[in-house]
Amino acid sequence: MFIDEAKIHIKAGDGGMGCVSFRREKYIPKGGPDGGDGGNGGSVILVADPSKDTLLDFAGKHHWKADRGQQGMGKKMAGLSGEDLVILVPPGTLVYDADHSILLADLDVPGKRVRVARGGKGGLGNWHFRSSTNQTPRYAEPGTEGEERNLRLELKLIADVGLVGMPNAGKSTLLRAISAARPKVADYPFTTLDPHLGIVELSVDRRIVVADIPGLIEGAQHGAGLGHHFLKHIERTKIIVHLLDLYPVDGSDPANNYRIIRKELEAFSPILANKREIIAANKLDLAIDDEAMEHLRSELAGKEIFAISGASHQGLQPLLERIWQIVQDERAAQASSAESASSAESAVAAPEQTDVDSTP
Repeated sequence: MFIDEAKIHIKAGDGGMGCVSFRREKYIPKGGPDGGDGGNGGSVILVADPSKDTLLDFAGKHHWKADRGQQGMGKKMAGLSGEDLVILVPPGTLVYDADHSILLADLDVPGKRVRVARGGKGGLGNWHFRSSTNQTPRYAEPGTEGEERNLRLELKLIADVGLVGMPNAGKSTLLRAISAARPKVADYPFTTLDPHLGIVELSVDRRIVVADIPGLIEGAQHGAGLGHHFLKHIERTKIIVHLLDLYPVDGSDPANNYRIIRKELEAFSPILANKREIIAANKLDLAIDDEAMEHLRSELAGKEIFAISGASHQGLQPLLERIWQIVQDERAAQASSAESASSAESAVAAPEQTDVDSTP
């Protein structure tokens, strides 16, 4: 089951109470206060784990709570601190404060960690409060409460390439042809109900991650078909491959189908609308002449179009090579941008931020 959204309540551990205690040993009269400190509460930490690919773990568990700190003890013995609660989420998870709709963190890199709720501080024992005027303090601090908040988790898959197109355009067939992924393939619309990821290996050192999302139809922005709920999963991609059926069974015009999907992409997000794009005209194995391709090229003049067949693997290698070239260009551009941003941060000596504020 593919789950890409979840709401949870998190609670960091409370700090333990400080102890009120007095030393009582033979031959040591008036030993004085010796109450130990309470332990700190455990924090709640989210970690991007590459072994996770959905938010299914949160479907049946809403409340997540870290351990509280133990109470202090006599002989100035501090209580044990509570263990941090580490919650594993898939890379690409966005963490929002559900009550204020504020983005707290983007766990877009495997291994990235963020503390979303800080544990309470343990209270001081009574030995801290001794003085010349108060030699027997009978007071110790209570521990402070751990932070708690409601979170909304939203998963956006991390892929290099996003496949979009009408239902039955052949996206799943193409993904099966170029990767080891095995999405369901059938001859009826909306066979694909959930996004799928596939890894394309052009050679030992050339690898591309491709995301296949359910088909779109006109009016998806208003909820028609499966809507555009899954389009967020290709917002992170470097390139969109728009798959067109050269010979639609409903007799529609492939060029018009392209314009319909483009309209839906633009309505959903300017980010998607401005991404680099390649058009793949699919089902070339059904062609008896070049008429359909020539018509498509004339209607979409200026667009980069590749004629392919996912079923018979025709034209796949040139398409993949072009995709690889664009992906490399985009990776280089992103690396350059990240390096510039890093240099700017270093100039002002900004520390790495791994916590989020307790208040919006």
